[in-house]
Amino acid sequence: MCEQLSVRADEPFALADLWEMARRLEQYGIAGFGWGASWVTADGGLATHRSTSAFRDDPEREAVGRETTTAALVHLRRPSKLSTVSLADTQPFADPAGRFAFSHNGELRDHRAHRPAYELQGRLHGRADSEVGARWLEDAWEASATSGRSPGALLAALHAAFGGPANFALLLPDGSSWHYAGNAENPVFGFRLGRFRVLSTAAYSIDRSFFRLVAPGARERRVVRDGEVAAL
Repeated sequence: MCEQLSVRADEPFALADLWEMARRLEQYGIAGFGWGASWVTADGGLATHRSTSAFRDDPEREAVGRETTTAALVHLRRPSKLSTVSLADTQPFADPAGRFAFSHNGELRDHRAHRPAYELQGRLHGRADSEVGARWLEDAWEASATSGRSPGALLAALHAAFGGPANFALLLPDGSSWHYAGNAENPVFGFRLGRFRVLSTAAYSIDRSFFRLVAPGARERRVVRDGEVAAL
């Protein structure tokens, strides 16, 4: 039941410029069990903030909002299992090698089949299925360096490996963002809002109420079809 959005602009912006849309997405998406954001830094790296507080209640939100960037990924959490409300399970997940930030909305059906190997390696710190997917992606990313697979192709391969209804989002240090649509109950929309190019989940509303409640004024609206990848 999580929500996620990626935003990119040609000129630097303050993260706080996204906060009204994030607040609405948390409210109408019935999230509020933790949130996080990753963004591209001035030196070409990725920074991440995560909190188990709701976005609306996080005392660090104002300070994070003063950060400037040209691309960001925001994740608003509503876990399938409330027993997984912990910082270790809060997203986005930052790749230890700094290659990407990753988030997930939905359920990874076959995560239990992959979990034991990562537990033996000491690479799992939480209990949610999303972290297992992040570990798989880290390994696949390394293997893809020679195969030439795009980030979007890796997200499709992740869904094929785990199954279940799942949307994925990636942010790379070069500012590119990728969304994979694989959760029919929560479509992925692409649109422009002012100076921003945006990809976002739909607040679990397949009737496009998202554009009235979360992103009024959006233009160039489109749906990312099931099984497809969109990039910013």
